[in-house]
Amino acid sequence: MKRTLTALMLLAGLLSASNAAATTAKDIKSFTLDNGMKIMVLEDGSIPNANMYLFWKVGSRNEVPGITGISHFFEHMMFNGSKKFGPKMFDRTMEAAGGANNAYTTEDMTVYTDWFPANALETIFDLEADRIAHLDINPEMVESERGVVQSERTTGLENSNWRTIQEALKGVAFSAHPYSWSVIGYESDIAAWSLEDLQQYHKTYYAPNNAVVVIVGDVKLAEVKKLANQYFAPIPAQTPPKEVRTVEPLQHGERRVFVKKESVSTPNVMLAYHIPATSHADYYALDLLSSILSQGNSSRFYQGLVDKQIATAADTYMPMSFDPNLFYILGVANSGVEANTLELALLEQINSIATEGVTAEELEKVKNIKLINFYRDMETINGKANTLGTYEMYFGSFEKLFDAPERYNTVTPADIQRVAQTYLIRANRTVGVLAATEESDK
Repeated sequence: MKRTLTALMLLAGLLSASNAAATTAKDIKSFTLDNGMKIMVLEDGSIPNANMYLFWKVGSRNEVPGITGISHFFEHMMFNGSKKFGPKMFDRTMEAAGGANNAYTTEDMTVYTDWFPANALETIFDLEADRIAHLDINPEMVESERGVVQSERTTGLENSNWRTIQEALKGVAFSAHPYSWSVIGYESDIAAWSLEDLQQYHKTYYAPNNAVVVIVGDVKLAEVKKLANQYFAPIPAQTPPKEVRTVEPLQHGERRVFVKKESVSTPNVMLAYHIPATSHADYYALDLLSSILSQGNSSRFYQGLVDKQIATAADTYMPMSFDPNLFYILGVANSGVEANTLELALLEQINSIATEGVTAEELEKVKNIKLINFYRDMETINGKANTLGTYEMYFGSFEKLFDAPERYNTVTPADIQRVAQTYLIRANRTVGVLAATEESDK
């Protein structure tokens, strides 16, 4: 019997009857400082901790040839000293206060995450304000971190077949849009960033009017406002960054790329299809289609490829993004299986959905998984902060977070078949093959 949304919410409620159910759109308070920085606050006293997520609207899509990888570079530089807190002092000060941190860079954003005891809130404001307003971009530290990033790029490509094939494939799938290069950037650009490049980039993109801050935990709105006005408000706004105006032209035929890597034991095949931005109405159907193809032992890829020993693994990846991006599929061939055989097996599963559709049962299964994971994420203060900021950035408003369960629930088998027929087609496809030797044209 088909489960209703109410039943699914009750099921998820078994995971957290209080936290998930208690969080509503009305619980989120937001305000914007005079310098344009938006701050969102969710008071949650479930534990005596809090976190601060800083979502900066800068990623590899904001770069241009010559400075690719510079967004990721600042993920390193932001921890290496500023006016008040010198080199290595950001981490040491936070750890002394009982806190921890991390950061990540994507094609669209750079995000800094701080977790700490609630009584250290002012210390975190002080630390963040210092590196936003007074980051020390000095030649010695730049060269040190440049070497780290160069090594990270080399090691990543050596160790990750996914990164190797994806980098080559993106450069073919995108002919105009800056999504065509990897987040870590080109080797020649990493070696060539100048101090002026770095200083201007930080001034432009690490301006308060280019950020959304999310604070969740055992805090009070009044206290957050007071500290925000004390530490963040004095940081001056800057001229807004230039908009990314390039729109990727429509693809009208299959594209292909081969990458030779002698250390690869069996061929890897990656398929990539152009899909709309995350804010598009088809996002939820595509996300569920991704799960139907690859999530769990009952998925189409597992039963059709792994069980039949055509592949040792087959997976999908659909990044959230501001602009239209790619729906990725990667298969790793079993021993003795050629790339062409693996590619045809992947396409067989995709075409089966496009022509025959999916069953109500398999759709309901992945809906259940999505909704349970959704509510599980909303159990913790960390999950709440990350999810709130993610929806604010990619969907245009955190309020759309609270529509997500219903948006998943209303997707039908016909919707799954429609998006497969619309986007997962040959003319819209780029194929990448990674192998030790290239197959003969014969």
